[in-house]
Amino acid sequence: MPKVFPRVGRRRVVQGAAATVVALGLLMWWLLPLGEAPPTGTITFSTGTLRGVYQEYGERLRTELSHDMPGLKVNLVQSAGSYENVQRVATGRADFTIAAADAVETYKLHGGRNAERMRGVARLYDDYVQLVVARDSGITSVTQLRHKRVAIGLPDSGVRLIAGRVLRAAGIDPAKDITPIADGIDTGPDRLRQGRIDAFFWSGGLPTKGLLDLAGKFGFRFVPIDSALVGKLHSESEAAHYYRATNMPESAYPSVQRGTTVATIAVSNLLMTREDMDPRLTEWVTRTVIKSRDDIGAHVHSAQLVDLRTAIYTDPLPLQEGARRYYRSVKP
Repeated sequence: MPKVFPRVGRRRVVQGAAATVVALGLLMWWLLPLGEAPPTGTITFSTGTLRGVYQEYGERLRTELSHDMPGLKVNLVQSAGSYENVQRVATGRADFTIAAADAVETYKLHGGRNAERMRGVARLYDDYVQLVVARDSGITSVTQLRHKRVAIGLPDSGVRLIAGRVLRAAGIDPAKDITPIADGIDTGPDRLRQGRIDAFFWSGGLPTKGLLDLAGKFGFRFVPIDSALVGKLHSESEAAHYYRATNMPESAYPSVQRGTTVATIAVSNLLMTREDMDPRLTEWVTRTVIKSRDDIGAHVHSAQLVDLRTAIYTDPLPLQEGARRYYRSVKP
């Protein structure tokens, strides 16, 4: 005889189904990022010049943001670099940007409009000052730039800020002792290759696409920036305290450096926004920046250095409330 199972009452079936629905609902809530629907709308992200790291990082980050927040439109706007980026965010012409810490501090020291509204989202990676000359150039130190044609970066760029400070620390007046040229990483490499300038300054993550491209068609080398200059830089301005002496690793541009490091200066980059930016949106942006490190880093080497343990240190900017929420949520 087949075994007869007891009949389950209708009420018990309904109760069991309801419990299952609740359990699935709780599970889905837990699996959803931040436990809520993604933010929507439109934001403007100010990047940098073509062939620079800011531009490439911005493009890659926009792709990652679109994965996490399909309803968010991200408009990328090119800029001269750090200082213009700071101005744009502070005055509401952009919502998010990347800028070097010295440019942020310079804007604050100059009494820039709405400087008190600026907020940090994450510390990203370091910029390295890269002073480039032709391989057969006789220039071997910063002091030998005197009377030369030197590209010092675009107006309102972070390159222009740091190049001017390095030159002055070496006893060179950028306005009188050199022929200053307003070239950035988008035009400087070609002008050097064509012999139209003798040297150019660049400050960016390692490696920078514009210099990788140049290495494939023109022989160049880096002029070391002696660590002794850092002390002189620190005495010039409070903003210069964000510079530190370091070495550019030999792996940055292998075909150029040929196994040697280069003495130089580094400064940290910050992802920044404003105090009045929607905290929920900022929290989601922060999350995407941290979790997409490896995906972006596969294309933008500098991004591999983004780290949750150091991202919270956005000095000289306090953290934006949304970023603070995210870091608190993942604190061990």
